Amino acid sequence: MQFDPATTALLLIEFQNEFTSEGGVLHKAVEAVMKKTNMLANTAKLVEAARKKGVAILHAPITFAEGYGELTRHPYGILKGVVDGKAFIKGSWGAAIVDQLAPQPGDIVIEGKRGLDTFASTNVDFILRSKGIKTVIIGGFLTNCCVESTMRTAYEHGFEVITLVDCVAATSVEEHENALKYDFPMFSKPMPSTEVIGHL
Repeated sequence: MQFDPATTALLLIEFQNEFTSEGGVLHKAVEAVMKKTNMLANTAKLVEAARKKGVAILHAPITFAEGYGELTRHPYGILKGVVDGKAFIKGSWGAAIVDQLAPQPGDIVIEGKRGLDTFASTNVDFILRSKGIKTVIIGGFLTNCCVESTMRTAYEHGFEVITLVDCVAATSVEEHENALKYDFPMFSKPMPSTEVIGHL
């Protein structure tokens, strides 16, 4: 298998301080899995290799206006946790993309992510298709939430989907491993970042 850089995109979901960094609202929840997978270092290496080859680098942060007016008045599930923790407020340190993966000239920052599936509230599908992308490589947070939701839709939309097993993290090892073992193989080709680098 060889990836054609001209038709390949690397989609980085929510590599934001709230998750990645000490002091982030959700960092403690994902810290154990981050350490287990070494995801930040792995992702940084992959991004560097992919960028050199001319792969499109897409960042998909989630942000909200203060007060969370974009959401229902009675959020539940994962989004209730975001609101209760006052996480991902636009312009805040917590909502910023972590320094190691800060967007570089030529990268694309996807605007408008307000929920779990990156395709649902953004123009990512339009961007991918207008660039002639056929293969979407996905990493980020959370393994069993935004990454999984985005993976499923990318699969349904006809893209070749690669999920990065060592560039994702969830709020528990059990949830993370369950998604990798049972869900990812149904809707993607799961691979470690080193294997992807070898095919670029």
